[in-house]
Amino acid sequence: MRPEILFPLFRPITALAGVGPRISKLMEKLTGEHIVDILWHLPTSFVDRRFSPTIADAPDNAIVTLEVSVAKHFPSRNRRAPYKISCFDETGHMDLVFFNARADYLKKQLPEGETRIVSGTVERFQGVLQMTHPDRMGTLDEKEDIQTVDPVYPLTAGVTNKLMGKTVQHALEQTTALPDWLNEAFKKVKRWPDWQDALISAHHPSCEEDLFADTPARERLAYDELLANQLALALVRRTVRRAAGRAITGNGNLRKTIRSALPFDLTNSQEDSLKEIEADMAEPLRMLRLLQGDVGSGKTVVALLSALIAIEAGLQAVIMAPTEILARQHMETIAPLLTETPINPILLTGRDKGKKRQAILEQIASGEVQLIIGTHALFQDDVDFANLGLAIIDEQHRFGVHQRLALASKGQHVDVLVMTATPIPRTLMLTAYGDMDVSRLLEKPAGRKPVDTRVMPLAKLEEVAFGLKRMIDKGARIYWVCPLVEESDKIEVAAAQERFEHLQSLYGARVGLVHGKMKGTEKDAVMAAFVAGDIDILVATTVIEVGVNVPEATVMIVEHAERFGLAQLHQLRGRIGRGMDASTCLLLYGAPLSENGQARLKIMRDTEDGFIIAEEDLRLRGAGEVLGTRQSGLPEFKLAQLPAHEDLLAAARDDVKLILEKDPELQTERGQALRTLLYLFEEDASVGYLRSG
Repeated sequence: MRPEILFPLFRPITALAGVGPRISKLMEKLTGEHIVDILWHLPTSFVDRRFSPTIADAPDNAIVTLEVSVAKHFPSRNRRAPYKISCFDETGHMDLVFFNARADYLKKQLPEGETRIVSGTVERFQGVLQMTHPDRMGTLDEKEDIQTVDPVYPLTAGVTNKLMGKTVQHALEQTTALPDWLNEAFKKVKRWPDWQDALISAHHPSCEEDLFADTPARERLAYDELLANQLALALVRRTVRRAAGRAITGNGNLRKTIRSALPFDLTNSQEDSLKEIEADMAEPLRMLRLLQGDVGSGKTVVALLSALIAIEAGLQAVIMAPTEILARQHMETIAPLLTETPINPILLTGRDKGKKRQAILEQIASGEVQLIIGTHALFQDDVDFANLGLAIIDEQHRFGVHQRLALASKGQHVDVLVMTATPIPRTLMLTAYGDMDVSRLLEKPAGRKPVDTRVMPLAKLEEVAFGLKRMIDKGARIYWVCPLVEESDKIEVAAAQERFEHLQSLYGARVGLVHGKMKGTEKDAVMAAFVAGDIDILVATTVIEVGVNVPEATVMIVEHAERFGLAQLHQLRGRIGRGMDASTCLLLYGAPLSENGQARLKIMRDTEDGFIIAEEDLRLRGAGEVLGTRQSGLPEFKLAQLPAHEDLLAAARDDVKLILEKDPELQTERGQALRTLLYLFEEDASVGYLRSG
C-alpha cells in the first residue's frame, strides 16, 4: 500500500554505505531500523571549522583549520609517550600530537616536506601551540571539504559523530522531492521551504539559530509530523463516529442497588462523568470517550456504574486492564459491590489455561456472565461474546490507538470507554486522544488525607533506612523505589537488588523485592505477601507505579527522585494515602541538584494536583520525556518539540478539520499528497480508514 516514491526511505539502514550488521544494531537502538528514521535524527549542535587563522593568530582552546608544512616526525620512545610531528607556516611553529599512533599511517597522511590541512582544537603546551589528534587531515585540494560546519548528533556507544554524519548524508541522498501536502498560502506566510529542502537545511546548521525549534526548516518538519498525527487521529475518530451504533439505556435498578451499597457519596466530577457517559450510550452512535482521573479519583466506581448501564439493557460489558495484578485488583474491588445483585463477574487472564479457560470462554459466549474483567487475553481470537455492549479499557496509555478498536470489534456497535490515571497536559491530550471525547475526574473521594511530601538529600539515606523501624513498629507498610534493577556504569543510581540486600540486613525476612525482570507469578507472590502484611518493606522498581492498591501502605521512599519524571513521581506517590491513616512520601535526591531539578521537586512538595504537575513537567522538560518512561504510550515525536511547537499543533488540528470537510476521502491532488504524508510518518493503519481511491 505504501507509495512507490517512499520505497527508498523504508529500506533497512544496512542499505546505506558503511552501515554493516554490527553498526546497524547500534544505530537501530538510537534511531530506528529504516533510512527514514536516520532522516528524523536531527543534530543538536555543530562544530564550525571555517575559522582558518595562521599559527601565530590561533587562539587557545579554539577549533581551527590550519594550512601547515610538515617539518619532522618524532616517533614515541615508549607507549606512554606521544608521537609528535613538528609543523610550521610563515608565522610560527606548532606540534601535532598523537597517542598510541601508527607510524606508517601518520607518515602516509603527513609526509615530511609536504603542505597539509589539519583541523581540530589547539592549545599551548610549554609555550608551543599544539593540536592533539586532529579531527580532520587532508591535502590542499581537500581544504574546501575540511573547512566546513559539521553537525553534531546524539550518539550511542560504538557510533562516532563522523560515522553518523556520513550515514545521514547517505540517507539524504536517498530523498527525492515529494508532492507537497501543505496548504500553499499557509506555507508562504510561514516562509517554509519544501520538505526535501527543509530536511537538508535541518541537517546542515551553520549558526546557533539554525538549531532553534522556530527555524523555518525545523518548524516545517515539526508541522509535517503534527499534521500526520492529527490527520490519523481524525480518521480514527471519524471511523468510530460513522460506525452505526445503538442506543443503550438501562432502567437504573442495578445502579440504584450499587449506589445504596457504597459507603460514600460520589463526587461532583463522578456524577458529571456518569451523566456524559449515560448520554453518549443513549445515542444511536458509537461512544468513544476517555475518562481521565487523577490518582485515587474513583475511576473504578464510574467504570462499574457505566458497565451496569449496558447490563441493565441486556448486554455484556468488559473491563480490560494492562496487567494481571490490576485485573485481579479490579475483580477484588468490584465483586463485593455486586453481592446484592444477580451479577457474577468473571476474570479472564493469560494465566487461565486448559479446561478452566474453556469453561470461562463458554460462559462468555453463552451470555451466562454479563461482566467480564481481564487482560490482553480478551483480545484473542477464541474469545467470543454473546452480546457485547460496552468495552472499558483501563490505563489506556499502555495500549496503542488502533487497539482501541480491536476489543470493540468483538461485538456489534460496541461503545468504548477508556480510562487513564496518568494526568496528561492538555497539549499532549490533543496528540494522544484527539479522536476522543474527554471526561475528567477532578476531586478525590471524601476522607482521603493529603500525603506529607518531603525532599531530602541522599546523604541521609542511612538515617532514613534506620528510621523505618519506628514506622514499622506503628504498623506502617513501606514502598522503597529504586530506578534500576542492576548497577550501571553510566547512570550512578542505586540498584534495587543492592538496596533490597541492604534493607534485608537490617530487617530480615520482612523485606520483599519486585522488579521488571521477575516472572509474573513471582511478582504476584511478593505483592500478595505485602498486601497480607507478611512483608513490611517492598523494594521495587517502577513496576508498582500503576494500579497497585494497598490501603495499609503509608510510606513511599523514592531514591534518586531527580531521575524520575514528575508525572511518574506523582503516580508513585499515589500508591500511598489510599487508606484513612496519614501518609509520608520521602523524595531522596542526589546532590548537587540542578536548578531545574530543584523546581521539579518543589512542585512535588507543594501540590498533589496531578494536572498541575503534568503541565509543569511539560513546561520544564518538554514532551519527549514528560512521563519519564518510553512505556507511556504517548506519541514519541522525533521532530516536533512540545511545548515549543504548541501553536503548530493547534494549526494542524484546524488544518485537518478543513481538509476533511473539503476532501473527506483525500481524493484531490493535495489529498493524495496527504496520504503520502501518513505513510511517511508510519500512520499506515489510518490510511485503511479511507475509502479506496
